Amino acid sequence: MSAPAIVLRAVVCVAGGRAVLEIEDLAIAPGERIAIVGHNGAGKSTLLRLLSGFSVATHGRVEVLGRVLGAALPAAELRALRRETGQVLQGLHLVSRLSALDNVLIGCLGRVGGWRSWARCYPEQERAAAAAALQAVGLLARAQSRADTLSGGERQKVAIARLLVQQPRLILADEPTAALDPAAAQEVCQLLARAGRTATLISVLHNPAQLPLLAERVIGLREGKIAFDLPLAAVGEQALGDLYRPAARMRASGCPAISRPGTRVLRGSPR
Repeated sequence: MSAPAIVLRAVVCVAGGRAVLEIEDLAIAPGERIAIVGHNGAGKSTLLRLLSGFSVATHGRVEVLGRVLGAALPAAELRALRRETGQVLQGLHLVSRLSALDNVLIGCLGRVGGWRSWARCYPEQERAAAAAALQAVGLLARAQSRADTLSGGERQKVAIARLLVQQPRLILADEPTAALDPAAAQEVCQLLARAGRTATLISVLHNPAQLPLLAERVIGLREGKIAFDLPLAAVGEQALGDLYRPAARMRASGCPAISRPGTRVLRGSPR
């Protein structure tokens, strides 16, 4: 069996004097499609920052794509991790003044560096790959349009085209359909799933209807801890309802935490 793409052991992240993320044991296999769900402040974005190397755990061990993350990780290894990690964030991180095509070409910077990237003098094969990626997401006609003239859905498609060019081993998507109408959101989910065919895909989602489009396994976070870790088919209305129920009501009702069938409830999970 291949080694896991991601392993977290006894991880604690502290901010503002309190633990915002506490994960005792989590492993994600290469190629898995994972959805992270939970209310605002549950630790979802903190988890993505941890996996991308932009945050460091206060305690515990974090392994991503074969690297142990932390202050001791050499800078060259951290840069390599970020080349192998594609992200679709709420802010998208597009360069407003650049064209859609130039934004997609940013995905090849891990292969094309130095003066070429500064001068935007990309090899012809990279330009062809970027054009093909825009065509794949239905935006080739807008290739020369500035990013700040595109609609929200079009900007999301540019970000996904950038992933296609980057060819990452790990994709982290933080609410990839935020502020999109239902039709555009469904299309973006389908395109993101396509981009993730050859990668491990981890998406933070709020809309349960999008779970079948992007996930085969669902992890529910509550107050920074894993409340459940279930196959998609086992996630029902009760599991989601309990996850989003106010914490005070959960404690008063004595509702048990939900875990993956056949495994123990993670220590520290809400009860």
